[in-house]
Amino acid sequence: MSSTEPAENKTPHLPEDYDTRISAVLPYYSSFHQETINLVRSLPDTPKVWMDTGCGTGSLVSKAIDLFPDTRFLMLDPSEGMLQQAREKLSSYTPCRLEFLKASPTQEFAQELEENPDVITAIQCHHYLDRENRVKAVKKCHELLKEGGMFITFENISPLTEEGIAVGKRYWGKFQSSHGRSEEEVAAHLERFGTEYFPITVEEHLGLLRETGFRTVELFWYSYMQAGFYCIK
Repeated sequence: MSSTEPAENKTPHLPEDYDTRISAVLPYYSSFHQETINLVRSLPDTPKVWMDTGCGTGSLVSKAIDLFPDTRFLMLDPSEGMLQQAREKLSSYTPCRLEFLKASPTQEFAQELEENPDVITAIQCHHYLDRENRVKAVKKCHELLKEGGMFITFENISPLTEEGIAVGKRYWGKFQSSHGRSEEEVAAHLERFGTEYFPITVEEHLGLLRETGFRTVELFWYSYMQAGFYCIK
C-alpha cells in the first residue's frame, strides 16, 4: 500500500486521483520511485524477477517496466481495489512481463512463486504494522529473495527525540499546506502518527533489517520524515 491513507486503500479511486493526492502528502514521493529504479539499474546484473509488495496503483512498476525489458514483475498489495487500478494502468503488458498476485499483506503472503525474486521493493507500506507484524513482513521479504537478492524499502520514520518529532511534524505539515491541503486535513494526518501508522527510527530500522539476516544493510535516502534502505541477502 503505497499510501499514508490506509483506509482509503479500501475504496477504489482513479489512479490519477490517487497518485496526485499522495504526492501532496509525501514530499519527494516520485523520488522514492526514481531512486529505487536508479539503484536497481546500478546492479551488476539485471533482475530476472522483481516483486513489488504494497504496489498500490502500480506507479513504480509503470515507470520501471520499459527500462527493464528482460525483467518479470510481480505485483502484490493487501487491497484488491489497488490491484485493480494497477491492472488498468498496466493493461498493455502481457502476462509474460507482469503477474498480479493474490491480494495479501506482505507478512501473510503464502502464494507459491515459480521463481524467487532478485529484487523486492516495499515502498511506503510497512509502517502501518505493529512491531510483531513488521518483523514478519521483513522476514517474509528475506525468505522470498534469492541469495544475493536486494530488498529496497521506503518508510515513514520517527525522529530520535520528542522535540525532533514535534519539529518533523511542523516541517511535514508545512509541506502539505503548500501543496493545497487544508489545516484540518494536515492536522488529521499528523495526529495519526504513532496511533494509526507506527514509524520507527532509522536506528531501529537498521537493527531490524540486520537481525532479519541481511548481510548488507544501508540507509541510502532520507528527507523530511521518510527514509529509504537497501539490504542484500
